[in-house]
Amino acid sequence: MYFDQLWKEFATLPEVEAIALGGSRAGTNYDEKSDYDLYIYCTDIPYEDVRKRILEKCCQYMEIGNSFWELEDDCTLKNGTDIDILYRNIENFSRTIRSVVDEHTAYNGYTTCMWHNLLHSQVLYDKNGKLESLQNEYRIPYPDELRNNIIRKNLRLLTGNLPSYDTQIKKAYARKDMISVNHRTAAFLESYFDIVFAMNKLTHPGEKRMVPYAKERAEILPAGFEENLDRLFQNIFTDPDKALQALQNMIVELEIAIKQNLFL
Repeated sequence: MYFDQLWKEFATLPEVEAIALGGSRAGTNYDEKSDYDLYIYCTDIPYEDVRKRILEKCCQYMEIGNSFWELEDDCTLKNGTDIDILYRNIENFSRTIRSVVDEHTAYNGYTTCMWHNLLHSQVLYDKNGKLESLQNEYRIPYPDELRNNIIRKNLRLLTGNLPSYDTQIKKAYARKDMISVNHRTAAFLESYFDIVFAMNKLTHPGEKRMVPYAKERAEILPAGFEENLDRLFQNIFTDPDKALQALQNMIVELEIAIKQNLFL
């Protein structure tokens, strides 16, 4: 009730071009406690006071204008369900998708997350058909060049260079800097999973449930995939030698998988 009322009021704003529902709520794997991820695509971002007038009708708690990642309002509906409302300029979003899919630009992890988000969102409102048109335009096979660029860039981040993550992690352990160990290990995993998904021509689902997503959908996984991850997590703060060995095993098995499947 409150969710439908909220997005339908946003749809009346002249600057709103399209509205989409993302995350688990856009599929079938959710329950009544699952959050809503609502994407408002605009020509211009609605003013805060306009957004607040809409939100206060449907929400018991509101944080207006958070911008930690994207501009968003983080709220709790009056029925107790949390909702994250993200505001995107539709032209900027389109350029981001084109940069990745058409121009094959690779990033330091999470390269195809926005593409994944576009493809797996449920369109609720589309004034001029722009969002659905963008979805249809990019329901295409995963480009080989994009796959290769992601693997090439992120493999060099994992190992083989002075600034590579494995080297940084070893140095952090040597100086007993556990905050740096944690930080660089997280970055290592971002690049590692970007490669795993790219090898399989899977768009990246984001930071949640990456292991089950890979196990369910990937045809190619490095040997010892889950075992090495478990060994890393069990030892990262207690046994540096075992943690570093787990990282080394992950790198070796990943490189073998890449070579066996003739990538690059």
